[in-house]
Amino acid sequence: MKITTIDTAILKIPTRKPIALDFPYHSLVVAHVHTEEGVTGLGYTLAFGGGGVESIQAYLRTRLAPLLTGQDPLMVERLWERMYRADRGIKRQGIAAYALSALDIALWDIVGKAAGLPLYKLWGAVTDRVPAYGSGGWPSYALADLIGEAQSYVARGCRYYKMKIHDPDPRVNRERVAAVKQAVGDGVRMMVDVNQKLDVLGNLRQARLLEDLDLVWYEEPVLADDLAACAEVARGINIPVATGENNYTRFEFRDLIDRRAARYLMPDICRANGFSEALKIARLAAAHQVAVSPHVVHELSLQVSGAISNGFLVEWIDWVPEDLFTELPVMDKGDFLVPNRPGHGMSLAPGAERKYRVE
Repeated sequence: MKITTIDTAILKIPTRKPIALDFPYHSLVVAHVHTEEGVTGLGYTLAFGGGGVESIQAYLRTRLAPLLTGQDPLMVERLWERMYRADRGIKRQGIAAYALSALDIALWDIVGKAAGLPLYKLWGAVTDRVPAYGSGGWPSYALADLIGEAQSYVARGCRYYKMKIHDPDPRVNRERVAAVKQAVGDGVRMMVDVNQKLDVLGNLRQARLLEDLDLVWYEEPVLADDLAACAEVARGINIPVATGENNYTRFEFRDLIDRRAARYLMPDICRANGFSEALKIARLAAAHQVAVSPHVVHELSLQVSGAISNGFLVEWIDWVPEDLFTELPVMDKGDFLVPNRPGHGMSLAPGAERKYRVE
Protein backbone atom coordinates (compact mmCIF):
# COMPACT_ATOMS: atom_id res chain seq x y z
CA MET A 1 0.00 0.00 0.00
CA LYS A 2 1.29 3.47 -0.92
CA ILE A 3 0.08 6.99 -0.22
CA THR A 4 -0.87 8.73 -3.46
CA THR A 5 -2.25 12.16 -2.51
CA ILE A 6 -3.12 14.21 0.54
CA ASP A 7 -5.96 16.73 0.40
CA THR A 8 -6.47 19.37 3.07
CA ALA A 9 -9.15 21.91 3.91
CA ILE A 10 -10.09 24.40 6.60
CA LEU A 11 -13.62 24.10 7.97
CA LYS A 12 -15.16 27.02 9.89
CA ILE A 13 -17.96 25.67 12.06
CA PRO A 14 -20.39 27.84 14.03
CA THR A 15 -21.05 26.91 17.64
CA ARG A 16 -24.30 27.33 19.54
CA LYS A 17 -25.19 29.04 22.77
CA PRO A 18 -24.04 29.21 25.44
CA ILE A 19 -20.50 28.39 24.21
CA ALA A 20 -21.04 30.85 21.33
CA LEU A 21 -20.92 33.64 23.91
CA ASP A 22 -17.15 33.06 24.07
CA PHE A 23 -16.42 31.19 20.81
CA PRO A 24 -18.82 31.96 17.92
CA TYR A 25 -17.05 29.30 15.86
CA HIS A 26 -14.28 26.70 15.92
CA SER A 27 -12.20 25.49 13.00
CA LEU A 28 -10.92 22.15 11.83
CA VAL A 29 -7.89 21.61 9.63
CA VAL A 30 -8.83 18.42 7.80
CA ALA A 31 -6.48 16.02 6.00
CA HIS A 32 -7.58 13.19 3.71
CA VAL A 33 -4.74 10.72 3.08
CA HIS A 34 -5.46 8.66 -0.06
CA THR A 35 -3.83 5.35 -0.98
CA GLU A 36 -3.46 3.41 -4.22
CA GLU A 37 -5.67 0.65 -2.81
CA GLY A 38 -8.56 3.05 -2.27
CA VAL A 39 -8.34 3.21 1.52
CA THR A 40 -8.54 6.82 2.72
CA GLY A 41 -7.68 8.05 6.18
CA LEU A 42 -9.34 11.06 7.79
CA GLY A 43 -7.33 13.25 10.10
CA TYR A 44 -8.12 16.62 11.59
CA THR A 45 -7.08 19.04 14.25
CA LEU A 46 -9.33 21.39 16.19
CA ALA A 47 -8.43 25.06 16.66
CA PHE A 48 -10.54 26.86 19.25
CA GLY A 49 -11.90 30.06 17.75
CA GLY A 50 -10.06 29.31 14.53
CA GLY A 51 -6.73 30.44 15.91
CA GLY A 52 -3.78 29.72 13.61
CA VAL A 53 -5.57 27.46 11.14
CA GLU A 54 -4.02 29.03 8.06
CA SER A 55 -0.54 28.44 9.47
CA ILE A 56 -1.39 24.88 10.50
CA GLN A 57 -2.65 24.07 7.02
CA ALA A 58 0.34 25.72 5.33
CA TYR A 59 2.82 23.72 7.40
CA LEU A 60 0.90 20.49 6.86
CA ARG A 61 0.64 21.03 3.11
CA THR A 62 4.12 22.36 2.35
CA ARG A 63 6.40 20.63 4.87
CA LEU A 64 4.76 17.42 6.11
CA ALA A 65 2.53 16.07 3.35
CA PRO A 66 5.42 15.77 0.83
CA LEU A 67 7.23 13.52 3.31
CA LEU A 68 4.37 11.01 3.19
CA THR A 69 3.59 10.83 -0.51
CA GLY A 70 4.72 7.51 -1.98
CA GLN A 71 5.26 5.95 1.45
CA ASP A 72 3.59 2.93 3.06
CA PRO A 73 0.88 4.32 5.41
CA LEU A 74 1.01 1.19 7.58
CA MET A 75 4.53 2.15 8.71
CA VAL A 76 3.10 4.73 11.06
CA GLU A 77 5.95 5.00 13.54
CA ARG A 78 8.51 5.41 10.76
CA LEU A 79 6.41 8.14 9.13
CA TRP A 80 5.83 9.83 12.47
CA GLU A 81 9.60 9.97 13.06
CA ARG A 82 10.09 11.25 9.50
CA MET A 83 7.69 14.14 10.15
CA TYR A 84 8.86 14.81 13.70
CA ARG A 85 12.52 15.06 12.73
CA ALA A 86 12.11 16.84 9.39
CA ASP A 87 12.64 20.44 10.51
CA ARG A 88 15.11 20.33 13.36
CA GLY A 89 14.93 24.09 13.81
CA ILE A 90 11.19 24.00 14.53
CA LYS A 91 10.09 22.37 17.77
CA ARG A 92 7.14 20.01 17.50
CA GLN A 93 4.91 22.31 19.50
CA GLY A 94 2.13 24.68 18.53
CA ILE A 95 1.53 24.98 14.78
CA ALA A 96 3.85 22.13 13.80
CA ALA A 97 2.35 19.74 16.37
CA TYR A 98 -1.22 20.51 15.29
CA ALA A 99 -0.26 19.74 11.68
CA LEU A 100 1.59 16.53 12.51
CA SER A 101 -1.33 15.40 14.67
CA ALA A 102 -3.81 15.61 11.80
CA LEU A 103 -1.65 13.44 9.57
CA ASP A 104 -0.84 10.90 12.28
CA ILE A 105 -4.57 10.56 13.03
CA ALA A 106 -5.23 9.93 9.34
CA LEU A 107 -2.47 7.31 9.11
CA TRP A 108 -3.86 5.38 12.05
CA ASP A 109 -7.31 5.59 10.50
CA ILE A 110 -5.89 3.82 7.44
CA VAL A 111 -4.24 1.16 9.60
CA GLY A 112 -7.48 0.41 11.42
CA LYS A 113 -9.47 0.27 8.20
CA ALA A 114 -6.92 -2.03 6.58
CA ALA A 115 -7.04 -4.33 9.60
CA GLY A 116 -10.82 -4.14 9.88
CA LEU A 117 -10.55 -3.11 13.55
CA PRO A 118 -11.30 -0.06 15.66
CA LEU A 119 -8.07 1.44 16.92
CA TYR A 120 -8.69 0.75 20.61
CA LYS A 121 -8.88 -2.98 19.84
CA LEU A 122 -5.90 -2.80 17.51
CA TRP A 123 -3.93 -1.28 20.38
CA GLY A 124 -5.15 -3.85 22.91
CA ALA A 125 -8.45 -2.76 24.39
CA VAL A 126 -9.13 -2.47 28.10
CA THR A 127 -12.72 -1.17 27.88
CA ASP A 128 -15.41 -0.34 25.34
CA ARG A 129 -16.97 2.49 27.36
CA VAL A 130 -15.46 5.54 29.02
CA PRO A 131 -17.12 7.96 31.47
CA ALA A 132 -17.36 11.56 30.30
CA TYR A 133 -17.52 14.94 31.96
CA GLY A 134 -19.53 17.85 30.62
CA SER A 135 -17.28 20.82 30.02
CA GLY A 136 -17.98 24.53 29.63
CA GLY A 137 -18.81 27.26 32.11
CA TRP A 138 -17.03 29.98 30.14
CA PRO A 139 -16.54 33.44 31.70
CA SER A 140 -19.14 35.20 29.53
CA TYR A 141 -21.89 32.97 30.92
CA ALA A 142 -24.39 34.52 33.26
CA LEU A 143 -25.06 32.38 36.29
CA ALA A 144 -28.29 31.15 34.69
CA ASP A 145 -26.34 30.04 31.58
CA LEU A 146 -23.81 28.27 33.76
CA ILE A 147 -26.35 26.37 35.80
CA GLY A 148 -28.45 25.59 32.74
CA GLU A 149 -25.48 24.11 30.90
CA ALA A 150 -24.43 22.00 33.89
CA GLN A 151 -27.95 20.67 34.35
CA SER A 152 -28.17 19.88 30.64
CA TYR A 153 -25.10 17.66 30.84
CA VAL A 154 -26.42 15.97 33.99
CA ALA A 155 -29.77 15.35 32.30
CA ARG A 156 -27.92 13.44 29.58
CA GLY A 157 -26.13 11.23 32.09
CA CYS A 158 -22.91 13.04 32.99
CA ARG A 159 -21.76 12.54 36.55
CA TYR A 160 -19.05 15.19 36.28
CA TYR A 161 -19.02 18.85 35.19
CA LYS A 162 -16.14 21.27 34.66
CA MET A 163 -16.34 25.06 34.64
CA LYS A 164 -13.97 28.00 34.26
CA ILE A 165 -12.84 30.21 37.12
CA HIS A 166 -11.70 33.34 35.30
CA ASP A 167 -13.06 36.19 37.40
CA PRO A 168 -10.26 38.37 38.83
CA ASP A 169 -12.00 38.17 42.22
CA PRO A 170 -11.48 34.68 43.68
CA ARG A 171 -14.57 35.14 45.86
CA VAL A 172 -16.76 35.51 42.77
CA ASN A 173 -15.34 32.27 41.38
CA ARG A 174 -16.11 30.56 44.68
CA GLU A 175 -19.71 31.80 44.55
CA ARG A 176 -20.21 30.58 40.98
CA VAL A 177 -18.78 27.14 41.67
CA ALA A 178 -20.83 26.76 44.85
CA ALA A 179 -24.01 27.80 43.02
CA VAL A 180 -23.49 25.18 40.32
CA LYS A 181 -22.62 22.51 42.86
CA GLN A 182 -25.84 23.20 44.75
CA ALA A 183 -27.87 23.16 41.51
CA VAL A 184 -26.56 19.79 40.24
CA GLY A 185 -26.65 18.05 43.60
CA ASP A 186 -24.41 15.66 45.49
CA GLY A 187 -24.44 12.99 42.77
CA VAL A 188 -22.35 15.15 40.43
CA ARG A 189 -18.70 15.96 41.05
CA MET A 190 -17.03 19.07 39.70
CA MET A 191 -13.74 20.32 38.37
CA VAL A 192 -12.48 23.87 37.82
CA ASP A 193 -10.25 25.26 35.08
CA VAL A 194 -7.96 28.28 35.53
CA ASN A 195 -6.75 28.20 31.89
CA GLN A 196 -3.25 29.47 32.80
CA LYS A 197 -4.58 32.80 34.09
CA LEU A 198 -2.95 32.99 37.54
CA ASP A 199 0.50 33.00 39.07
CA VAL A 200 1.50 30.76 41.97
CA LEU A 201 0.27 33.07 44.73
CA GLY A 202 -3.00 33.74 42.92
CA ASN A 203 -3.62 30.00 42.67
CA LEU A 204 -2.87 29.40 46.33
CA ARG A 205 -5.36 32.10 47.25
CA GLN A 206 -8.02 30.81 44.86
CA ALA A 207 -7.66 27.13 45.72
CA ARG A 208 -7.93 27.86 49.43
CA LEU A 209 -11.45 29.20 48.83
CA LEU A 210 -12.47 26.04 46.95
CA GLU A 211 -10.95 23.26 49.04
CA ASP A 212 -14.15 22.40 50.91
CA LEU A 213 -16.12 21.70 47.71
CA ASP A 214 -14.64 18.23 47.08
CA LEU A 215 -13.41 19.07 43.57
CA VAL A 216 -12.00 16.30 41.38
CA TRP A 217 -9.24 18.54 40.06
CA TYR A 218 -7.91 22.07 39.67
CA GLU A 219 -6.85 22.52 36.06
CA GLU A 220 -4.01 24.31 34.27
CA PRO A 221 -3.21 26.75 37.08
CA VAL A 222 -0.26 28.58 35.46
CA LEU A 223 1.32 29.13 32.06
CA ALA A 224 1.73 25.73 30.47
CA ASP A 225 5.39 26.52 29.71
CA ASP A 226 6.20 26.93 33.41
CA LEU A 227 6.40 23.39 34.74
CA ALA A 228 8.19 24.50 37.90
CA ALA A 229 5.35 26.86 38.82
CA CYS A 230 2.78 24.14 38.16
CA ALA A 231 4.66 21.83 40.51
CA GLU A 232 4.77 24.55 43.15
CA VAL A 233 1.00 24.97 42.93
CA ALA A 234 0.50 21.19 43.14
CA ARG A 235 2.56 21.09 46.34
CA GLY A 236 0.78 24.07 47.84
CA ILE A 237 -2.91 23.23 47.42
CA ASN A 238 -5.18 20.47 48.66
CA ILE A 239 -6.94 19.83 45.33
CA PRO A 240 -5.32 17.50 42.77
CA VAL A 241 -3.88 19.38 39.79
CA ALA A 242 -4.67 18.48 36.18
CA THR A 243 -2.74 19.84 33.22
CA GLY A 244 -1.34 18.97 29.80
CA GLU A 245 -3.69 20.26 27.10
CA ASN A 246 -1.00 22.73 26.01
CA ASN A 247 1.92 20.35 26.30
CA TYR A 248 2.91 18.53 23.17
CA THR A 249 5.45 15.75 23.61
CA ARG A 250 6.27 12.83 25.90
CA PHE A 251 9.33 14.80 26.99
CA GLU A 252 7.22 17.62 28.41
CA PHE A 253 4.92 15.12 30.10
CA ARG A 254 7.92 13.25 31.48
CA ASP A 255 9.05 16.47 33.13
CA LEU A 256 5.57 17.11 34.53
CA ILE A 257 5.62 13.62 36.03
CA ASP A 258 9.15 13.95 37.39
CA ARG A 259 8.23 17.25 39.07
CA ARG A 260 5.00 15.74 40.45
CA ALA A 261 3.22 18.69 38.92
CA ALA A 262 -0.11 16.93 38.30
CA ARG A 263 -2.15 13.89 39.28
CA TYR A 264 -4.15 14.01 36.04
CA LEU A 265 -2.55 14.48 32.63
CA MET A 266 -4.58 15.81 29.72
CA PRO A 267 -2.90 15.28 26.33
CA ASP A 268 -4.92 16.59 23.39
CA ILE A 269 -4.93 14.12 20.48
CA CYS A 270 -5.03 17.01 18.00
CA ARG A 271 -2.16 18.92 19.63
CA ALA A 272 0.16 16.33 21.19
CA ASN A 273 1.47 15.03 17.86
CA GLY A 274 -1.42 12.64 17.27
CA PHE A 275 -2.41 9.19 18.45
CA SER A 276 1.19 7.95 18.32
CA GLU A 277 2.55 10.39 20.88
CA ALA A 278 -0.61 10.40 23.02
CA LEU A 279 -0.26 6.64 23.52
CA LYS A 280 3.37 7.04 24.56
CA ILE A 281 2.36 9.77 27.02
CA ALA A 282 -0.42 7.64 28.49
CA ARG A 283 1.81 4.62 28.97
CA LEU A 284 4.54 6.73 30.52
CA ALA A 285 1.97 8.10 32.95
CA ALA A 286 0.81 4.56 33.79
CA ALA A 287 4.30 3.69 35.00
CA HIS A 288 3.94 6.45 37.60
CA GLN A 289 0.33 5.78 38.65
CA VAL A 290 -0.83 9.03 37.04
CA ALA A 291 -4.28 9.09 35.45
CA VAL A 292 -4.92 10.32 31.90
CA SER A 293 -7.98 12.31 30.90
CA PRO A 294 -7.60 13.51 27.30
CA HIS A 295 -8.51 17.06 26.36
CA VAL A 296 -11.60 17.67 24.15
CA VAL A 297 -12.25 15.90 20.77
CA HIS A 298 -13.87 13.07 22.70
CA GLU A 299 -14.81 11.34 19.46
CA LEU A 300 -11.10 10.67 18.86
CA SER A 301 -9.92 10.54 22.49
CA LEU A 302 -12.16 7.55 23.15
CA GLN A 303 -9.92 5.30 21.06
CA VAL A 304 -6.94 6.10 23.29
CA SER A 305 -8.93 5.92 26.53
CA GLY A 306 -10.31 2.54 25.51
CA ALA A 307 -6.80 1.15 25.13
CA ILE A 308 -5.11 2.34 28.34
CA SER A 309 -5.45 1.04 31.89
CA ASN A 310 -4.95 4.47 33.49
CA GLY A 311 -7.66 6.28 31.55
CA PHE A 312 -10.09 8.27 33.69
CA LEU A 313 -12.55 10.54 31.84
CA VAL A 314 -13.02 12.05 28.40
CA GLU A 315 -14.03 15.67 27.97
CA TRP A 316 -17.31 16.42 26.25
CA ILE A 317 -17.94 19.91 24.93
CA ASP A 318 -21.30 19.72 23.20
CA TRP A 319 -20.74 22.16 20.36
CA VAL A 320 -20.69 20.03 17.17
CA PRO A 321 -23.55 20.61 14.69
CA GLU A 322 -25.53 17.53 13.70
CA ASP A 323 -24.47 17.77 10.06
CA LEU A 324 -20.69 17.73 10.63
CA PHE A 325 -20.05 14.01 11.22
CA THR A 326 -21.87 10.97 9.90
CA GLU A 327 -22.19 9.59 13.42
CA LEU A 328 -21.03 10.69 16.85
CA PRO A 329 -20.23 8.37 19.77
CA VAL A 330 -23.23 7.15 21.72
CA MET A 331 -23.65 8.13 25.36
CA ASP A 332 -25.08 5.54 27.74
CA LYS A 333 -25.65 6.36 31.41
CA GLY A 334 -22.81 8.86 31.58
CA ASP A 335 -20.36 6.77 29.54
CA PHE A 336 -19.47 7.12 25.89
CA LEU A 337 -19.33 3.86 23.98
CA VAL A 338 -16.07 3.65 22.07
CA PRO A 339 -16.87 3.61 18.32
CA ASN A 340 -16.47 0.07 17.03
CA ARG A 341 -16.09 0.93 13.36
CA PRO A 342 -12.71 0.25 11.68
CA GLY A 343 -10.13 2.97 12.21
CA HIS A 344 -11.03 5.79 14.56
CA GLY A 345 -14.63 5.45 13.47
CA MET A 346 -15.28 9.07 12.47
CA SER A 347 -16.21 10.40 9.05
CA LEU A 348 -17.45 13.74 7.80
CA ALA A 349 -21.12 13.79 6.86
CA PRO A 350 -21.99 14.10 3.16
CA GLY A 351 -21.86 17.74 2.21
CA ALA A 352 -20.19 18.87 5.47
CA GLU A 353 -16.90 19.80 3.89
CA ARG A 354 -18.61 21.70 1.09
CA LYS A 355 -20.83 23.54 3.60
CA TYR A 356 -18.16 24.57 6.09
CA ARG A 357 -15.07 24.90 3.88
CA VAL A 358 -13.57 28.40 3.86
CA GLU A 359 -11.16 28.14 0.94
